Parts: sequence; C-alpha cells; structure tokens
Amino acid sequence: MPVALSVLDLAAIAPGQTARDSFHNSVALARAAERSGYERVWYAEHHNMGSIASSATSVLIGYVAANTESIRLGAGGIMLPNHSPLVIAEQFGTLESLFPGRIDLGLGRAPGSDQETMRALRRTPSSSDSFPQDVLELQGYLTGNSVIPGIKAVPRAEGVVPLYILGSSLFGAQLAAHLGLPYAFASHFAPDALHQAVRAYRDGFRPSEQLAEPYVIAGVNVFAAEDREHAEEQKTISYRARTRAFIKRGAAGMDFSDEEIDAFLASPNGRHLARMTTYTAVGTPAEVAAYLEDFAADVQADELITAHHAQNIDDRVRSVELTASAVAANSARVSQM
Repeated sequence: MPVALSVLDLAAIAPGQTARDSFHNSVALARAAERSGYERVWYAEHHNMGSIASSATSVLIGYVAANTESIRLGAGGIMLPNHSPLVIAEQFGTLESLFPGRIDLGLGRAPGSDQETMRALRRTPSSSDSFPQDVLELQGYLTGNSVIPGIKAVPRAEGVVPLYILGSSLFGAQLAAHLGLPYAFASHFAPDALHQAVRAYRDGFRPSEQLAEPYVIAGVNVFAAEDREHAEEQKTISYRARTRAFIKRGAAGMDFSDEEIDAFLASPNGRHLARMTTYTAVGTPAEVAAYLEDFAADVQADELITAHHAQNIDDRVRSVELTASAVAANSARVSQM
C-alpha cells in the first residue's frame, strides 16, 4: 500500500519578507498540497523565533482553511504545556465548527521555546509533567465527556477533532500507544530515537474509540527540483540560514559569512546540529520519491509528513508538486507489476 504524504509548514519568514508575506506563502503551499493530493498540512507552535510565523497556530489554521477547499489542516503541534486544555478545546472546537471534517490536533509535550520564553508564557519546566492528564482533559472537552464536572468547551463541534501525539522520544510513543492515538515522530529534526520509538509504539498499542490499529507518521525534510544541482543549492541555502539563526540566538547583533557557517558545521558542535537533519530527501523527483519510499519502509511509517525548506516560495511549491507526482508515479508502477 503506498505511503500517504502530508506537509509540515513552519510558516518561515524569508530574508527581506514579513510575517504577512509568510502567511500568504502558507496559503500558496496549502493550495499546492491540496491540488497535489496530500493528506494534510500541519503548522508547528514556536515562540520567540524571528524566522517562524506560526506561533498563533490556531489562528493560522483558520486563515489557511478559509483560503482552501478540502485539505485537512491542523497543528503539528500545539505544545500543550503552554496552554490550558480548555482553551485549546475551545479553539479547535471553533475551527471544526467552521471547517467541518478538516481539522486535526497534534499535541506535543515540549515547550517549543527556550527557558526565558517559557517564563514569558507564564510556564515552568514542570508544566510538562501533567501532559498525559492534560491530554485526557482535552479529549474529554472535545468529545463532550469532560473529566471536570460542570465544565464544558463551547463551542464543541458536532464532528470529530482527531488527536495525534507528537514526540521525539519513547515518552510520546508510549503515551500514544497507551491512549490508542496516532503517533507522529519529529524525525525531521530529532532523528536519534526514531526506530526505537516506533517499535515501542507498535508493540504497546491499545485500540481506542478513535483508532483500531497503530498509525505512524514520520517527519522528513525534502528538497525536490527538476535537476539535482538546483535541489542541492536549495538545501545549502536553507541549512546555512537555519544554522545562522541557531547561532545568532546566542550571539545577538553578530552576523556570519557562508564560510564561517560552513566551518561551524564541520566542527563538533556543528556536526551535532547537522545530524538533526539526517533524514533529508534531496534531488530530482525520482531521487526524492525513491528516498521517501525507502525511508517509509525502513521505519514502518503509514504516512510521511514532509517539510519543504527552500527559501523561495515558488521553489517550495514546486517541491511539493514534484514530490507528490513522483511518489504517485512510483506507486502506479508498483501496482501494475
């Protein structure tokens, strides 16, 4: 059975652009995913990051949903320790009421920010300790089975808002298995525990009302272009920009040349940062499709959520289109054999 494809959109703010430009780009990317047959587009909650505009995740989902027709949209994810479960239930109940049958809710335990930002959010490191209980409380609000007597989320949509557990460690895998929820692993930036976590999830899975069998989504970075040289160039520019942003968070006011960034990536600390993007498909459509199919088979993924990082929105849209068409063509060839 061919692996399903989805898109993770970080709503990146490219150099020289504004957050408003980023939101328009997110609409363009979602429309490309919609016409190319992707399952869903998810947006990640990050705070205090000048190059990422998806901090108000539910607001962005609503904006993109209003400018698309049918594709599923959701959070990949909402960092639940930053919020009360009731508020998130109200937000996603509203979204599902406005866009029925199109809204997903992925939940993560990490703060999605640094320690200072966590304090600005009025949270502490211990906020994540109640994550399992918070997931159950949120699930109760969304299904009309509140675990707190007399408290309900309004509006509560008539349709289902499916929950997904996101993670990059065994904790999330075990929780998703215990609750019988789909599991999405953040292998696009945290590859180390991928195989171990997927095994733990599948081995420990308990069927639930939402899900009868385990369902694994794995993240993977993608740079697809008509020729490999162009794809490699996109990757180099993107990963240099990512590294530069990472370094500048600890060195305000400084800038770094491409040569300095490349030298850092070759250093021990830089190699650790580079290893975060281990799972990256880069090249022609055929090369990317082959990589994705091998990756999905290796990790036993039911779905791949692809993060297309080219700085230029036209290149990102084209990467989305080329990837989908190449994977579909490969699947058609296999089915005819």
